[in-house]
Amino acid sequence: MLLHDVIAASEAVRATRSRLAKRDAVAGLLRAATPDEVPLVASYLAGVLPQRRIGIGWRGLRDAPPAGDQPTVTVLELDRTLTDIAAVGGQGAVARRKDHLQALFGRLTPDEQRFVGGLIQGELRQGAGDGVMLTAIAEASGVPEATVRRAVMLAGFTAPVAAAAMNGGAEAVVAIGLLVGRPVRPMLAGSAPEIAAAVDPDLAQQVETKLDGIRVQAHKDGDDIRLFTRSLEEITDRLPEVVEIVAGLPADRLVLDGEAIALAADGRPLPFQVTGARTASSADPARLRAETPVTPQFFDLLHVDGEDLIDDPLRERQHRLGKLVPERWLIGRSAVGSVADAQQFFTERVAGGDEGVVVKDLEAPYAAGRRGAGWVKVKPRHTLDLVVLAVEWGSGRRKGFLSNIHLGARDPETGGHVMLGKTFKGMTDEMLRWQTARFRELATDDGDWVVHLRPEQVVEIAFDGLQRSSRYPGGLALRFARVIRYRDDKTADEADTIDTVRALAGG
Repeated sequence: MLLHDVIAASEAVRATRSRLAKRDAVAGLLRAATPDEVPLVASYLAGVLPQRRIGIGWRGLRDAPPAGDQPTVTVLELDRTLTDIAAVGGQGAVARRKDHLQALFGRLTPDEQRFVGGLIQGELRQGAGDGVMLTAIAEASGVPEATVRRAVMLAGFTAPVAAAAMNGGAEAVVAIGLLVGRPVRPMLAGSAPEIAAAVDPDLAQQVETKLDGIRVQAHKDGDDIRLFTRSLEEITDRLPEVVEIVAGLPADRLVLDGEAIALAADGRPLPFQVTGARTASSADPARLRAETPVTPQFFDLLHVDGEDLIDDPLRERQHRLGKLVPERWLIGRSAVGSVADAQQFFTERVAGGDEGVVVKDLEAPYAAGRRGAGWVKVKPRHTLDLVVLAVEWGSGRRKGFLSNIHLGARDPETGGHVMLGKTFKGMTDEMLRWQTARFRELATDDGDWVVHLRPEQVVEIAFDGLQRSSRYPGGLALRFARVIRYRDDKTADEADTIDTVRALAGG
């Protein structure tokens, strides 16, 4: 199968809002693929590079050679070439990887160059997410969707499940289970705006500290310890202190879920970017450990010594967890007796520098890969009234709309604005239509990608916190910003100032 065929299906998915049409486009491609091609097609359509990392960043993609005229590269050729690039090591590896990449890109058409570049950078957005992929695998193979969904949760990725479904049917898919050493998709929490909305008096619940750290799934198989992030990236070599702690636990085989976080000398959590920088770097782990040690805080047990626990209630999983893991490496938690009890725990946690809390149903199983009512997170919501400085044209289902907005705080000293980040979160279809018309009125240029605006429109933005950033002149960036509403009742002169933002950041 040509890579061109995959891109054609990807474009078909991007071009429609119909979920059935998306499903049929992907299912048709899966049916047309050979057994060897199925996992690659599934990976590429999901925007996943099977090799994960190949040692080439955006700088290595800047000097692509002229594109070819006709599609000739197959998906199997692409996979072999990227595997060869990933295997290059030793002295002169950078130059050799670049030579391989140049040879490949010289054979790709312009569309193929863009597609492969997006795969390598992990920035391919094409609309074939889980909702589409799982239904397409089920449609193409005849395997029930619920069976496909559970297998993907336990396998971590769609590719091996697609291969099992297309090549072995339901029996092969059912055989996919939790495997120590292979990450499962983490259970996710829903959200509530306040404690009262998260607490259900008809349920037995507990409230846990929500840390602003890095999600870590720890696997122990004898002497083999492996650590994975929320996105299933392996970071074992970056956290030797966590490896040592897991290795010392009194079980031969384990799968634990938790967080890793950097703490100050007084025990308060350090800002997220400190933990993030530590876990993102693989350079000299011993030095990084000495400079910025991290502490694991586990909150769930998915497997112990041959016994899978994911279908057991949380109450049982945490009972077993408490027998294996010392208290100092367990997340803080408390039974929910009332809304007032949970509110007090929330207030204390936030005052102590934590991100918030998660309210959990003690009877709920571990719903790998899903976000639901079993876990509900509550975080203090911050809002600012900011000015829209520019906007980017959308892609995919937002093509033709002005979508991603650039946000700025007012600077009283200069009379200008200080950019704090961008967002396209929280926008309804109606809002997209309105802002496209509105921003065309405010446009000062006709940019093909970014349209700059007269700084007149105020927008109310909710965000989870602020982090230090070298990307923006003010040195701060919003975390998880999303649109609440446009403020036509406020002028730009009434927007929040950069001084207000700095005060929120504590500096």
